[in-house]
Amino acid sequence: MWIKLLQQDTHLRRIALRTWPGLFAMGFGSGLARKAPGTMGTLAAVPLAWLLLQLPAILFWLVWIILFWSGIYWCEVTSRRLQRVDPGCIVWDEMVAYWLIVALLPLHWAWWLAALVLFRLFDIVKPWPIRHIERRVKGGLGVMLDDILAAGYTLLVLLAGQWLLTRGG
Repeated sequence: MWIKLLQQDTHLRRIALRTWPGLFAMGFGSGLARKAPGTMGTLAAVPLAWLLLQLPAILFWLVWIILFWSGIYWCEVTSRRLQRVDPGCIVWDEMVAYWLIVALLPLHWAWWLAALVLFRLFDIVKPWPIRHIERRVKGGLGVMLDDILAAGYTLLVLLAGQWLLTRGG
C-alpha cells in the first residue's frame, strides 16, 4: 500500500512540477496536499489575490478572464494526464473562483476570511445547481464552472451581509 501511495505521489509531483499545465492546474504544488487540497489551493490563492488586486481594475479583469480561460485548458490537460475527472489535486479552479470573490469585496481580512470559509463550504456541499452542472459539463470547463458557481453563492451571501451591515440592521 505504501509503495502504491509513493508511486502515485511521484506521478502527481512529476505532472505538477514538470509541466506548465500541471504546475498551474495544481496551484503551484498546493494541490499536492494529502489533506484538503482544495482548501490548500484556496489558501495559496490569498496572497496572489492581494497581488492581482494591486492592478488597475480593467487590467485585473482582463488578467482574470485570461486566467479563467487558460484554466479550462490547464485543468483539461492535467485531468487527461492523470486519467481522472476533476481530481482533488487540481485546484486552479478554486484559486480563480476565490479571486473573483475577493475582487468584489472590501479589501479587509475579515471579508476575505469569510469568503474563504463560505466558498469552501459551498464548494464541498455543492448546492443546486452546482452538483447538477458538475455532472453534466465535462472536461476543463466542468472543472472550472462548478467553482465559479460556488463563488456565486459565496458572493450572494457576503454581499447580502454587506448590504445588511450598511443599512444598520
